[in-house]
Amino acid sequence: MTAALETAANPTGLKRVVIEPLSRVEGHGKVTLLMDEDDHVQQARLHIVEFRGFEKFIQGRPYWEVPVMVQRLCGICPVSHHLAASKALDQVVGAHALTPTAEKIRRLMHYGQILQSHALHFFHLSSPDLLFGFDSDVARRNIVGVAAQYPDVARQGVLLRKYGQEVIRHTAGKRIHGTGSVPGGVNKSLTTDERDELKRDIYQVVAWSRDAVHLVRRLFEQSLDTYRSFATFRAHTLSLIRADGAMDLYHGGLRARDADGRTIFDHVDSDHYWEQISEEVKAWSYMKFPFFKALGADDGWYRVGPLTRVTRCDFIPTPLADRERREFLAFDEGRAAQATLGFHWARMIEMLHAAEAIKDLLHDDDLLGHDLVVTGEHQARGVGVIEAPRGTLIHHYRVDENDQVVRANLIVSTTHNNQAMNTAIREVARQYLDGHKLTEGLLNHIEVAVRAFDPCLSCATHAMGKMPLAVQLVDAEGAAVDSLVRGSA
Repeated sequence: MTAALETAANPTGLKRVVIEPLSRVEGHGKVTLLMDEDDHVQQARLHIVEFRGFEKFIQGRPYWEVPVMVQRLCGICPVSHHLAASKALDQVVGAHALTPTAEKIRRLMHYGQILQSHALHFFHLSSPDLLFGFDSDVARRNIVGVAAQYPDVARQGVLLRKYGQEVIRHTAGKRIHGTGSVPGGVNKSLTTDERDELKRDIYQVVAWSRDAVHLVRRLFEQSLDTYRSFATFRAHTLSLIRADGAMDLYHGGLRARDADGRTIFDHVDSDHYWEQISEEVKAWSYMKFPFFKALGADDGWYRVGPLTRVTRCDFIPTPLADRERREFLAFDEGRAAQATLGFHWARMIEMLHAAEAIKDLLHDDDLLGHDLVVTGEHQARGVGVIEAPRGTLIHHYRVDENDQVVRANLIVSTTHNNQAMNTAIREVARQYLDGHKLTEGLLNHIEVAVRAFDPCLSCATHAMGKMPLAVQLVDAEGAAVDSLVRGSA
């Protein structure tokens, strides 16, 4: 992390503090703080500075290419995009109900993704802050430092992620950017040898996942005051929910609750998400700002992800994870479940649920079946919604009579959390930075707040309207001859 302190180009003479790049997150972003001469914070913003035009260059491609193309958005959560696109295109090919084998292979692939992504984020990206402290020496506040001082913790993190990747390899064909899910189903099932290989280590994976939940709890117990107050704010929430109220990371209806837990809408058909959710564009970020239409852009922003899913479902349908969920909700009279750093605890509960779900699926003979794909009457539109590791993920496509995509809209988890992350940054800036001389440790508090959401900034970026563009004509000697600037729309 580097921080630049300079006088902002504005009439008030505020100083601008820039944290760029944000470290230990996926993608490129920065935070800017505007501070007065007494070091009081006047403004704090998270900027997404990279642009990836997937929604545009998907247009004109045949629909069957899309599940493989869109996962190139990310190397950390490609399976989530792979499956969300496949679910959307199931509708296009008329596959409104998959075969049992296809459904369970996809779920197994998805739980492998949840497991490996949560392990990566907690052990590699966030545990250095939580184990050593936000102000600790930057030289050891990393995974190398964790491996040196907590070798068992680091080892478990590596092996948990490795196991999740092996699940993905066996179901998708390879660990990253596989091809296993296709419109209407999957292109392979498991062999008996593949299933037996995964069965061999699954009970150890469940045990390690439970240990990770208990580790986070101990960290909360050791620093209650910090965990209660750090970047804590009130927010509405959104997640998928199963028909019986259970947490379901693969399929379900949309549930929205306000900051007090009251229902805004529940079990809404995700195929018509746009009736409930709209998106606002702001000039200073390539990431849009979703909101609930019924509440408006100013008041309707919300939060998604593990903390929402674990606290807003009625129960988790695996016994160990549900027991840990109940203890999490009761801890410190419910304060942990309201804390931004509670994301980490909830994330480990979900990792435990994924491990248990993998265990159960590996004892289901449908995984070995050969009835893999169904089709029906084609239609022009498809919507796929899934709970990615970071939160609710929406893929929406329109296809023409030539089977080419003519429109695509992706609302990824980090986009849903955009305003929530900005709010967390402002809370931390006011609590820890306001009126203080800045240090690397204090600035790291800002990054800790962002990392709690496990953002995937590369997934979340796109623009509406014209992109800002500057073209300069230079002669053979390097002198500028002419220039043309086009501003953003």
